[in-house]
Amino acid sequence: MENETEIRYEEEFTLNSRGMQLLASTARRLAKAGFAVYGLDYEGHGKSDGLQGFVNSFDDVINDCSNYFTTICEKAENKKRMRYLLGESMGGAVALLLHRKKPEYWDGAILVAPMCKIADDMRPNTMMVSILSALCKVVPTWRIVPTLDVIDLAFKVPQVREQVPLNFIETLNC
Repeated sequence: MENETEIRYEEEFTLNSRGMQLLASTARRLAKAGFAVYGLDYEGHGKSDGLQGFVNSFDDVINDCSNYFTTICEKAENKKRMRYLLGESMGGAVALLLHRKKPEYWDGAILVAPMCKIADDMRPNTMMVSILSALCKVVPTWRIVPTLDVIDLAFKVPQVREQVPLNFIETLNC
C-alpha cells in the first residue's frame, strides 16, 4: 500500500443564480488515476436543493454547470490544465450542451451513453405528449407516471445498492 496514491474526497456546496444549494464533489475513480475531477449534482438531484428529480428548466441546469465549471477551471491551480467534460446519461446531454455553449473553451468531451434523444418507440403518441406537456405547465411537480425505485433493478450487488444513495462514487454529472 505504500505505492498507492493518496485519495482526497471532498464535498462542497455552491449556490446557483437562484440561491439553490448544489452539491459539488470529486469523482473518486478518476482522482485515483491522478486527474483533478469536479462534479456537480443538479438541482433536485443527489444532495442538492430542490424537489427531488424535478428540473424546472434545463437551460438553468446548463447555466449552473457552465458557471460552476468555468469558476473551477479559472482557479490558479487549474488555469493551464486541459479541460474535458465527462457526462453519463443525462450528464452526457449536459456535457454536449456545455461544449456547444463554449466550444473554444473546452478541449473535449467524453460522453457515456448520452441521453440526447428518447427513442421513438419509447415515446408516447403525439396526443399523449401534448396532454402531458399541458398538464406539466399546470402542475409541474406532480408525478404523472408512478415508477419503481430503479436502484434495486439497476444494481445487483447489495453493497453497491447501499452506496448509490450515499453518493460516494460520483461520475461527473455535467
